[in-house]
Amino acid sequence: MPAWDLKDQAAVSGVGHSPYGKRLNRSTIDLAGEAIRNALDDAGLSRDDLDGLIVSFGTPIGADADTLAYALGLKLRMYNQTWAHGRFTATCIQNAAMAVSAGLANHVACLASISFSGFRKPMMGGAGDSEGAREGGGGHGEDPVYGMTSPGAGAALVAQKYFHRYGATSRQLAAVAVAFRKHAGLNPAAIMREPITVDDHQNSRYVCEPLHLLDYCQINDGAACVIVSRSDRARDLKKKPVYISGMQGLPAGREEFIWTHPGFGTSQQQVFDYKPDLQPVYQMAGVTQKDMSAFFTYDAFAILVWTALERWGYCQPGEAAAFTQNGRIELGGALPINTNGGLMSEAHVMGWNHHVEIVRQLRGECEPRQIANAQLIQWGNAYGDSLIYRKG
Repeated sequence: MPAWDLKDQAAVSGVGHSPYGKRLNRSTIDLAGEAIRNALDDAGLSRDDLDGLIVSFGTPIGADADTLAYALGLKLRMYNQTWAHGRFTATCIQNAAMAVSAGLANHVACLASISFSGFRKPMMGGAGDSEGAREGGGGHGEDPVYGMTSPGAGAALVAQKYFHRYGATSRQLAAVAVAFRKHAGLNPAAIMREPITVDDHQNSRYVCEPLHLLDYCQINDGAACVIVSRSDRARDLKKKPVYISGMQGLPAGREEFIWTHPGFGTSQQQVFDYKPDLQPVYQMAGVTQKDMSAFFTYDAFAILVWTALERWGYCQPGEAAAFTQNGRIELGGALPINTNGGLMSEAHVMGWNHHVEIVRQLRGECEPRQIANAQLIQWGNAYGDSLIYRKG
């Protein structure tokens, strides 16, 4: 047992979000304020109860933590901020869980507020790309020296290698987009709710071959917030807590490539047989993959669902293509994934909307897309971090 056992010591006490849309014509401070207010109302807390803030996506696309504290009149004992990109949602929640467990704060709002429509500079690839140049802060999935200046280029490289190595096809990958669109059709908050078919997916244009347009996430505006509280405090609030039972941090190094597991051979990775052994997140929570009611993952590109499933041991390398067929990842299937519609169909809020959905699923608040008797849900990503949430 670790010296400091964090299992179930922190819980999510409230969640909230703003509307999502392609162009909302609202400032990121305004969007963040609405998401925080809705999360506070959900928890039965007031603004003055909030004494911690962690932001995962600041300027120029989002709002910085210190700016939000000033603009919204918050009185904080602690705040923190990661640099851009959606990989840091679990990191923020883990840091919040440690902060409340250590007594640094009582209630920490974790969020991102973004306005892609208000960003004036080139961002999503090509000459002058701000992400490839790291103007947004920190690395991403790009290798500008090779001409790959967008996250999608790295994902396409993984997809091409996956298809070649395992004999999988784009038609099989379409099952991911079709499933998530079905889920979004049951979600009033989703931007993309019209049903799609495999043929629709196949007929959509290539963005970066072999990935089609419908393999890509959306670019939109919106904000979402998760409030993390110490468990004993959360139990006295408005709604039943959702416990944070397992945590696993974000790895880095030459064997890590943001869109796949080690051993795949992308970028500087070596090629070896990846073995999804029992990982720390399961050990901490005292559970296995078979105990999960659902799985949520960062679906910026459809191929990431396959590599995430393999990284976390739901299937072996090369098996995810078959695993995701025949409704298996849809509501009512063996392992529902991203029941909100994901980044691909609900909205791209850096994955924060997924955590909102997880909490609501474990509370039983998601009709008509409610998972029957949901008890445990994992957030696990292709890039290697994870949380396990437990119903209170």
